[in-house]
Amino acid sequence: MKRLLTTLAATFCATGALAQTTVQSCDRTVTFDAPPQAAISNDVNLTEMMLVLGLADRMVGYTGISGWKTLDEEMTAGVEALPELSAKYPSKEVLIGADADFFFAGWNYGMKVGGDVTPETLAPFGIEVYELTESCIHIGEKEAASMDDMYNDLLNLGAIFDVTDKAEALVAGYRADLESFTADLAPLDSAPRVFVYDSGEDTPFTAGRYAMPNALIEAAGGANIMNDFEKSWATVGWEAVVERNPEVIVIVNYGEVTAEEKRAFMMSNPAFADIDAVKNDRFVTLEYVEATPGPRNINAVKTLAAAFRAE
Repeated sequence: MKRLLTTLAATFCATGALAQTTVQSCDRTVTFDAPPQAAISNDVNLTEMMLVLGLADRMVGYTGISGWKTLDEEMTAGVEALPELSAKYPSKEVLIGADADFFFAGWNYGMKVGGDVTPETLAPFGIEVYELTESCIHIGEKEAASMDDMYNDLLNLGAIFDVTDKAEALVAGYRADLESFTADLAPLDSAPRVFVYDSGEDTPFTAGRYAMPNALIEAAGGANIMNDFEKSWATVGWEAVVERNPEVIVIVNYGEVTAEEKRAFMMSNPAFADIDAVKNDRFVTLEYVEATPGPRNINAVKTLAAAFRAE
């Protein structure tokens, strides 16, 4: 398999102004004649990528947040001038009605394969789509999730919106921060076995090798017990979790069931009594916006690294 690489090509007119930009979006090459002026982002992590690049004034709204998650103070301030156009996944009519010219979304992050909202269904209405790199596994092959997935999206957004310098500076800062942090980490005798518990009681929804937590866990010195699960975010059987016996459980906090309620469910269920993480009460919580691709991934690695090294 070939790694999805950032493809950036720009053509400049005589005055030096950006005339055309081409980026790779999953299996598509997308060309922009000019930076979008009426963008919409879906989900909290994708919206935050737009905000850290200073693109709020190029947006006409966002979608897919309040139906599942809440905004913290920082993000609330960033989008206070923008309407939420749909609490969950937007319809095609919502995007068209907002006179959007750009939709930043992903597969299972605002779009579904074969659904009403896809790059192909939006193209006739002049709405270009850029797809979240992590989500490309739903429509083709890619390598396991890595921090480069998040960097790739920021760099591509920078090119699309003609803020390349800002995007490159942000990514360079994130890389340097992470490299400095991991270089100073105390070594572990062995990588702790880690299970990501997103949601679900009958069957758990978790992160396979193509979901961002796989990269976060590895960067922090751990090993995702589902790193051979050829999926992104998907359900598994509890039997596999018990058999692989995680030493640490990462809870993704969002939705109606709180992180503490998820922990209590596992701690109180006799079926999980012999799991090392349960026996030793080794749980760590990541907010949804930290566990999915976005600017808070660096802090997520730091949170996990501390938890993996706690007594």
